[in-house]
Amino acid sequence: MIQGALLIALAALLWATTGIVAKFLFTGTELEAITLGFLRLVVALPFFWLLMRREQARLRRTGTDASMPGTTLRHLGFKAFLPLAALGLFQAFYQGSYLLAVDLTGAGIATLIALCLPPVLVAILAAPLLGEKPGLLTVLSLVAAIVGTAMLVLSDMDTTGTLRLAGILMALLAAVVYTGFTLTSRYSSAGTPVFTTAFICFFTAALILGPVVWLTGGFAGLETLGVQQWLMVAYIGVVPTCIGYVSFFSGMRTTPATLSSIIVTLEPLFVALLAWVFLGEILGPIGIAGALILTAAVIVASRYGGKAGTGAEADTAG
Repeated sequence: MIQGALLIALAALLWATTGIVAKFLFTGTELEAITLGFLRLVVALPFFWLLMRREQARLRRTGTDASMPGTTLRHLGFKAFLPLAALGLFQAFYQGSYLLAVDLTGAGIATLIALCLPPVLVAILAAPLLGEKPGLLTVLSLVAAIVGTAMLVLSDMDTTGTLRLAGILMALLAAVVYTGFTLTSRYSSAGTPVFTTAFICFFTAALILGPVVWLTGGFAGLETLGVQQWLMVAYIGVVPTCIGYVSFFSGMRTTPATLSSIIVTLEPLFVALLAWVFLGEILGPIGIAGALILTAAVIVASRYGGKAGTGAEADTAG
């Protein structure tokens, strides 16, 4: 179990580097956030296709019924495909809103808001939507999450001298979108294997973002990228996305779901630490307190907020 927990912690650390590397790209080039989101998906797709093919081969070797979803894409019916396409839609919006929030504010505060609020919102919204009754601790975690977020905003205003409202709103939008992603993933009971889910999700998201980037002139920013910047783009698409995904699910095999959901909450804290070390982003005393309160709210919501989420919920975060 220790090895599994370490693998999940490694995944959280790798996911945390996404915002850091993205911030370097935004400050050193004219690359648009939505363009980076599209490039991340495109770079990751071939690797997820290989992982999906390996997964399908393993399912066939273990004697899984060939008509079951996931053994081949041909056997993926409309009922199974529809929620996966919806996940791709959420993924497209999340990539754009989260990376734009990083660009407009900072990697630390954007990630703390975008990733810490969704587990709490899911725990509350699961009651009317999925019939999962929230307890008193879940409601209190929502209040704590709101307080923690407000403290982060106040701290950001104190350290920057201004209210970066657009970036904060983008981070909140990313949190709402990721909440929808998680709820859709819980609602779907198709039983589609994880790497098949990831491939379809990323493929759909790329199909959505591609025309948007083209129509908004986002590809023009590619001219400002040098070799070093292209390596950063490749890093985001391969290391935190693909390797982080594999590390997470390898760890999940031997780690209880509750423990894994708590370990994953290290990601925004890793981002805040890395943003302080590499980007000089400072939360300040109020921001640190807000981050701790927000993290505690996530842990409580993960522990007492109903059934654990599916594996697909955590993989695309970073």
